[in-house]
Amino acid sequence: MVKLQQDRAVRTREAIIRGAAAVFDEYGFNGASINRIMHRAGVSQGAMYFHFKSKEDLARAVMNAQPSTIVPQLDSQGLQRIVDMTFVWAWQIQRDVLLRAGVRLTNEQEGTSVRDASPYLDWARILELTMTQAQQEGEVRKSVNVREFCEFLVSACTGMQMFANAVSSRQDLPDRVVAMWRILLPGVATEGIAESINLDVRRFA
Repeated sequence: MVKLQQDRAVRTREAIIRGAAAVFDEYGFNGASINRIMHRAGVSQGAMYFHFKSKEDLARAVMNAQPSTIVPQLDSQGLQRIVDMTFVWAWQIQRDVLLRAGVRLTNEQEGTSVRDASPYLDWARILELTMTQAQQEGEVRKSVNVREFCEFLVSACTGMQMFANAVSSRQDLPDRVVAMWRILLPGVATEGIAESINLDVRRFA
């Protein structure tokens, strides 16, 4: 009985987050309302407030769920894993409302009651762990400051998806990510490694 209740609670929480993501993606933070989110998620007010005390809490949950839409899909290692992470992100942002809403909320914090840098910092840390290992294994030049590079990469991807959204509704984002890596890899990867990195972004479509 307890296990069933726990499973039901997990499913309800996930439904609320997905419903909130759909509403945030469509209306932004300021345009979203708790009533809209409850309706989209198909839950009662009691269920909503059992799991989340406010719209701000919901927004943070959506923002911080971004890695869960990408990392589980990766099986590569080293510098290839870093590249693949950006490739999966470029495709998923077009298809996964949870990721897309998280990106929108993270980028549109100005003028809202949610001020949270953790999504940016979490991405940088995830990248840094993998890139540090790649550097230790000789795939990344020793002259590269891994932390600085990973924070730059998060910044570059943030700006790139905003640019792509404006000019193509992000349809050309995967190609832009490939172009970014063609520029970055020669200065980051050790000799021979850059040429071995698979830049076929379509394999994640």
